[in-house]
Amino acid sequence: MTDKTVPDIIYTKVDEAPELASASLLPIVQSFAAAAGISVGTRDISLAGRIISAFPEHLTEDQRISDDLAALGELVKTPQANVIKLPNISASVPQLVAAIRELQGQGYALPDYPETPQTDAEKQARARYDAIKGSAVNPVLREGNSDRRAATAVKRFAQANPHSMGVWTPDSKTGVSSMQGSDFFSNEKSATLADATGAKIVLAGADGSETVLKDGLSYPAGTVVDATFMSARALSDFLEAEIERTREQGTLFSLHMKATMMKVSDPIIFGHAVRAWLKPVFEKFGDEMKALGVNPNSGLGDLLERVRDKPEIMDEIEAVTAARPPMYMVDSDRGITNLHVPSDVIIDASMPALIRGGGKGWGPDGKEHDTNCVIPDNSYAPVYDETIRFFKENGALDPATAGTVQNIGLMAQKAEEYGSHPTTFEIPHAGTVRMVLEDGTVIHQHKVEAGDIWRSASTRKAPIQDWVQLAIDRQAATGYRAIFWLDASRAHDAELIAYVKPILEARGVADRFEIMAPREATRASLETITSGENTIAITGNVLRDYLTDLFPILELATSAKMLSIVKLMQGGGLFETGAGGSAPKHVQQFLEANHLRWDSLGEFCALGESFRFLADTQGNAKARVLGDAVDVATQGILDNGHSPGRKVGQPDNRDSHYWFARYWAEALAAQNDDAGLAAHFAPIATALADGEAQIIAELHEGRGQKLDTGGYYHMDPAKTAQAMRPSATLNAVIG
Repeated sequence: MTDKTVPDIIYTKVDEAPELASASLLPIVQSFAAAAGISVGTRDISLAGRIISAFPEHLTEDQRISDDLAALGELVKTPQANVIKLPNISASVPQLVAAIRELQGQGYALPDYPETPQTDAEKQARARYDAIKGSAVNPVLREGNSDRRAATAVKRFAQANPHSMGVWTPDSKTGVSSMQGSDFFSNEKSATLADATGAKIVLAGADGSETVLKDGLSYPAGTVVDATFMSARALSDFLEAEIERTREQGTLFSLHMKATMMKVSDPIIFGHAVRAWLKPVFEKFGDEMKALGVNPNSGLGDLLERVRDKPEIMDEIEAVTAARPPMYMVDSDRGITNLHVPSDVIIDASMPALIRGGGKGWGPDGKEHDTNCVIPDNSYAPVYDETIRFFKENGALDPATAGTVQNIGLMAQKAEEYGSHPTTFEIPHAGTVRMVLEDGTVIHQHKVEAGDIWRSASTRKAPIQDWVQLAIDRQAATGYRAIFWLDASRAHDAELIAYVKPILEARGVADRFEIMAPREATRASLETITSGENTIAITGNVLRDYLTDLFPILELATSAKMLSIVKLMQGGGLFETGAGGSAPKHVQQFLEANHLRWDSLGEFCALGESFRFLADTQGNAKARVLGDAVDVATQGILDNGHSPGRKVGQPDNRDSHYWFARYWAEALAAQNDDAGLAAHFAPIATALADGEAQIIAELHEGRGQKLDTGGYYHMDPAKTAQAMRPSATLNAVIG
């Protein structure tokens, strides 16, 4: 039975450019869906929304909002879930602090983010805020495994209209540098639990003391449990050596991390890089900077802000920087470096963009240069290293002839490394970390030093089995080459292989699949698509995230156009709309010049799948008609060149939404499967066509001018609607 208190389709309220786009697109979607008796509601999973919902006792009744993320977390465990999830901010600490300050400025009496909590109230506030930052959303909603691929229409368009690619040459100095030991990869241990059990993590000191780092862990039978650590001493030595090597080889220094998703470990690693870069400054002024509140984990930008009134420190920073190699820049015009903000350089977006550009990065001189891409942990660095090696040998990928890499990703129920935040620790003192089961069995232990980063992760049996079956189904549907990206020499992967092989053999399909380590799988996949053929990458959670940016950016120029379907394990559907890595720059351009270049193609693709899923699960034939017509409209956008342009003065996101509504209405008016819908949309299609000149003129009024949305993280709905729905003619037709 369907619970009608829940909308048929839930469209998530998020942040930045996708949220701006929703102000224009969602009214169109709701209007068209209503004609078929389909309700489309919203739930707020934005960073600001998550903050507000976490502190109701600090707010007025009018300011309080429900915890929509928690509610969605329960909904996705039910068969009726039908959620369109747009990309949200996975907040780093600087982003979280900025959002809190903005909300406080809007009258929300929220507590400050306590850097070093002392009182019980500060500790409680810190705990609530820490639950919000990083990948707070995705593990809650992803109660299923991932099926990501380029929609057929999108792939065909990319081949017919190939995007520009940088030139790769064999003498390029660009490369990937990683630790060759003492990292997460080399120290990993893994085991599969035979029985359900509780567990705790303890740190035993040399003096016999015992500190419980985490208690109350619980694992069902069949869970793969990993543990590993990265040596802080080895990390610092590695970073210092790479800075010097970069200077010697004459390239840009760049650090590529995932400080938003890996919200405990990667900000610490990022902080080590800041310390290494300014080592003489910390040696000379460390105590003074600490007193000023400097935390290198927050980045160079925050550090400079805190010491800007200390000329002796600023002079030392300038002298040290002058002796360093040039740094990869986020924004060379504004002096924003790779090390300014942990969330500014996200590996799954930064590395593909650099590779697409022929291995070039922007330097402080505003010019492109070869780059030393520093990725400390060696678990997945070989993917990028092998990609660069391949293109040096063979030249850049040709999007006009390239095949495609689809992905089946293991991510359900917080699978693998992204679920490890509550069990990741910066070790306070030397000793031995042990994972102890409730019967006293020690399944993993590591000897560690103060400052080392220790973490554990787990992957449950049911998601693994579901993942393998999803791969079998996808390969059967396509006939494509299918590769499990698993390294038999890696502890975690060896445990997964022990699950994968018996399932494939039991299903009688073992001969249809290959198992390769990530480096070998990377080369095999590049060889396959270079020849014009297609392949399926079957991966764990982190590689799912990395590869579904890497290959789409090479094939399509962007990962925002990917079709991303999460088949929820209890029968529901979650339809994701692509990545949002470049969304901040989109917002900046929008506010400065009233031009939003965000492309909603990902939303269009997800919408069509959502309607068809509704048709299948609820027997709603009208939903299928709507979904099929969405595909026609999407094809019309592509074929007629109505995607947003990058430059002010060109058509933008709002123009594309007009054309989407028009093509959608025309497709519905012309279809023969539902006379009632055809009759309803015929006059709408006519009005949109007849009003074209007026609508376009109204959409473009005020372009090039500055805008005010009332906030960045927490926009004013009225101001945003005014900016994103400026055509009275279009609004009158849509309703």
